[in-house]
Amino acid sequence: MADRTTQFEKALIGLRTLVLRGAFETNTRLSEVALAERLGISRTPLRQALDRLVDEGLLERIETGGTRVARFTLDDINDAIELRGVVEGMGARLAAERGVSPGLLGEAERVLDGIDNAIGTEGFIDLAAYVRQNAAFHALLARMAGSSIVQREVERVGRTPLASPSSFLKEQELIPDFHASLVRAQWQHRAILAAIRAREGARAEALTREHARLARENLEHFANAGPSIATRVPGLSLVATD
Repeated sequence: MADRTTQFEKALIGLRTLVLRGAFETNTRLSEVALAERLGISRTPLRQALDRLVDEGLLERIETGGTRVARFTLDDINDAIELRGVVEGMGARLAAERGVSPGLLGEAERVLDGIDNAIGTEGFIDLAAYVRQNAAFHALLARMAGSSIVQREVERVGRTPLASPSSFLKEQELIPDFHASLVRAQWQHRAILAAIRAREGARAEALTREHARLARENLEHFANAGPSIATRVPGLSLVATD
């Protein structure tokens, strides 16, 4: 059983990476035989991975059989980002209304301290640490709601290409005033946590939805940066330009 799980995870990670990097031609049927050989796995875990990526929306079924890479419009991505903000915002409101354990609040505070250290000064940013801690904060935010449904939906919508909180951070030179944007995002993190701690549900929800819109601003910058950027930002190659 453990080996099957390992093979499935290997297939899922490998296939998702290929899709997000634009390794496949548009409207081309994916060959299971070629993929299995490329990823070094058997057909069974590969088919399970294909099914998972269909569920996630990265792949779509072909009427004549098989799968192909899905295509997205900028409106699709903006809608996904907005939806993430709605679901995360609901989670933040529930967290404030229901209350969060001191242990979980303390863990969130430590994560935000780590983000402060990662941002540092304008001349130095520990980007790897920022991406890691930023993802950790958003995962904690989903947990704070005390709802497995909210947590699952936050994770699901975050898998949509370019909709996750850290989608654009690795190409920071393309984001105007990058350091200032991280400082702004961190201020929002602190404000969200303070609202949850103060049991201010409406404020926590509004701040969280506003925070998600930072990704929409970054998407606009990347969409206008030219076709050469598509190969550098995972998922951007899936966005239709016509």
